[in-house]
Amino acid sequence: MSHNFHSSILRAYDIRGIYGQTLFDKDAFFVGKAFASFLRKNGKKKISVACDGRVSSPALKAELIRGLMESGLDVTDVGVGPTPMLYFSVYHLEQDAGIMVTGSHNPKDHNGFKIMLKERPFYGDDILNVGKIAAASDFVNEQGSIQNVEVEEEYAERLLDDCILAQSESHLLDEIDEFKPKKELRIAWDNGNGAAGNVMIRLTERIASEHILLYSEIDGTFPNHHPDPTVPKNLADLKKVVIEQQCDLGIAFDGDGDRIGVMDNKGEILWGDQLMVFYAREILAKKRGSTIIADVKASDVLFKEIAKAGGKPLMWKTGHSLVKAKMKETKAPLAGEMSGHIFFADKYYGFDDALYAAIRIINIVAESKESLFAMRKSMAKTFSTPEIRIDCSEERKFQIVEELKESLKKSGLQFNDVDGIRVNEENGWWLIRASNTQPVLVARAEANSLKNLKELKNSLKKQLEFCQATIPAELQN
Repeated sequence: MSHNFHSSILRAYDIRGIYGQTLFDKDAFFVGKAFASFLRKNGKKKISVACDGRVSSPALKAELIRGLMESGLDVTDVGVGPTPMLYFSVYHLEQDAGIMVTGSHNPKDHNGFKIMLKERPFYGDDILNVGKIAAASDFVNEQGSIQNVEVEEEYAERLLDDCILAQSESHLLDEIDEFKPKKELRIAWDNGNGAAGNVMIRLTERIASEHILLYSEIDGTFPNHHPDPTVPKNLADLKKVVIEQQCDLGIAFDGDGDRIGVMDNKGEILWGDQLMVFYAREILAKKRGSTIIADVKASDVLFKEIAKAGGKPLMWKTGHSLVKAKMKETKAPLAGEMSGHIFFADKYYGFDDALYAAIRIINIVAESKESLFAMRKSMAKTFSTPEIRIDCSEERKFQIVEELKESLKKSGLQFNDVDGIRVNEENGWWLIRASNTQPVLVARAEANSLKNLKELKNSLKKQLEFCQATIPAELQN
């Protein structure tokens, strides 16, 4: 009984498609059978499974579990929750692997699977191998088992453990079950009806501050706004609350709780690379000389701030699986992406967890004598474009990047090609890279003034014209 998946759903970092169009319940069954067969052939048997709150997730999870069991795995269903809760369960319950059924931050009719091995990320050729096993019907046929285990409370406790432990040691107390920041804060939270809602509620009940919760109910129809905190319009409600209620900060999560959005007390968004400056300073104060990783879309300010704080900045490829693999290789205590994936190996497991990142920034703000707005003013001011996405066929997007490399080599311009092309010019930098997950080119530019940003945008435009690529509206002026 072989099975072929739709060609579009086996992605670089996960398996993802449009439910009822490119992704079906039977696909979930064969993902289960193929991945379970891979595990059994490698002597592994135990797996955790969870799902987000999307309407299609329960049916997909049920078929996934059926496939896993029919190829001999002992499955632990940890229920509905954020992706990092699933990751946590793999360590906490001493499992061999985990699969999360989630559409992440994508539209509500999308869904898919994030797969992990306990000892390393599962991506790229690993995912293609799942497709090959299913197509060849190369299955192990054994009978496994199923159990349901609640880990939500244990996960919430683990998120607060570091802060509570430090607090109890400073007070010489044996047990404290509430985190009391050094100063009481007023915090606005926007779950966007995503999968992190229940855990968010548990956390706020145990942080001694004033909390204002938006859209905490898990609802896969996302009735209030789309759960992607990298898009400013999705943070409009949070901004309104932060300003009107005079909050110290605002925190938002994406649909499956592995990406964070943060807003300062003036309602201004801190992008992933700006947030990383604060995390890096905190960690490097105790772990000077450590490698800190950021993706190619991050600001030069971040790399300079890491070096200034005594760290070794490393620019790396975009993609959560690629970043996690590089962290293991370099033993980096921290890594982050512009998209809001923040990875802590400092006191934590090394995976991307927006809820844990939230606890860390709350503690940083509480420890500071300044407001978050004042803290961010310590960073050099830059002017940048948003992430510009240019429609381009799967085949052509990589060709364009290669053509640009050859052109730049002849021109003598200095560039970094770890992931696409990032060109440093006198007053800033610009980037063109091929997305690993969509048929688009991604471009970005950053300069030290608006005038110089305009010049960099012209440089970008000229490069795209040279390759006969579509010129996006953001570069037309």
